[in-house]
Amino acid sequence: MTDLRSMDPEELAQLCRDLGQPAFRAKQLFQWLGRGVRSFDEMTDLPKALRAKLAETCLLCPPTVERKQVSSLDGTVKYLWKLSDGSCVESVLMRYQYGNTVCISSQVGCRMGCAFCASTIGGKVRDLTPAEMLDQVLHTQLDSGAPVSHIVLMGIGEPLDNFDTVMKFLKLVNHPDGLNIGMRHISLSTCGLAEQIDKLARYRLQLTLSVSLHAPDDETRDRLMPVNRAYPVERLLESCRNYFRVTGRRISYEYAMIDGVNDADWQADLLARRLKGMPAHVNLIPLNNVEESPLKPSRRTPEFQRRLESRGVTVTVRRRLGSDIDASCGQLRRRQMLQT
Repeated sequence: MTDLRSMDPEELAQLCRDLGQPAFRAKQLFQWLGRGVRSFDEMTDLPKALRAKLAETCLLCPPTVERKQVSSLDGTVKYLWKLSDGSCVESVLMRYQYGNTVCISSQVGCRMGCAFCASTIGGKVRDLTPAEMLDQVLHTQLDSGAPVSHIVLMGIGEPLDNFDTVMKFLKLVNHPDGLNIGMRHISLSTCGLAEQIDKLARYRLQLTLSVSLHAPDDETRDRLMPVNRAYPVERLLESCRNYFRVTGRRISYEYAMIDGVNDADWQADLLARRLKGMPAHVNLIPLNNVEESPLKPSRRTPEFQRRLESRGVTVTVRRRLGSDIDASCGQLRRRQMLQT
């Protein structure tokens, strides 16, 4: 069976040719798929015979809402989506003055093993398909009634560990006949797969790359992020410098503030030295408590911020949304796993 929603317009055009259909049917199909239809019967401007043939040979596997939490504080909505094979992934809808952002997952689980992240507990189950990534955007929009203007690939999974799927998803979501969300409204977060960052640079996309750095020294980063053993800090930053040279896009460095681990003055100083001469933005993240983790939120975030700024680094502290629900990555899925 063909995964229809994962197909781009060129692939749909070939499908229509194979079915003896005129070329304009491909555009009709793509537009229907971009509306998040749940059945072929909803495609009312297609001939019944074609709809019947598509139903015989193609799949539409929209997700269902397994759980939904809505913050009474800021309207943030957390979705736990159940996929066709019973797996679950998370998305978060966040409301800002400039528009609505949805944070989506790229894998079921994650194999990166970062010490502070609930998503990696239990490891990676499988990669998502382009359709399963796109459906998170479409069905968040349909369920909430809130038009999505921005996308963040920062949910469950490591996007660059599912590289080809993510590239296909970006093509689909950016297409003018689809959701038409511009690349500059899309952020992609990576734990630091340096070779994949080099590969991404060659695409010259105008998205925002966010690198989860979380420590400026190898000893600390080795403890927090196993990926650092393959790509130490300086090797990672070499790829980041190259990424900026090729794309002209400033990189955002994510830095979760962890009490007594990565929040010392000397680490702020080293981080400033590492980033000197690079167009960079550091986003300090108040750590979310994960029950299974001994790591706790830092009490030194303001001091750390001031020290970086005094050394010429552009710094922000991430606003915490959905603090009254399981809004941080992996928590709702983990709760579901424990219950079932």
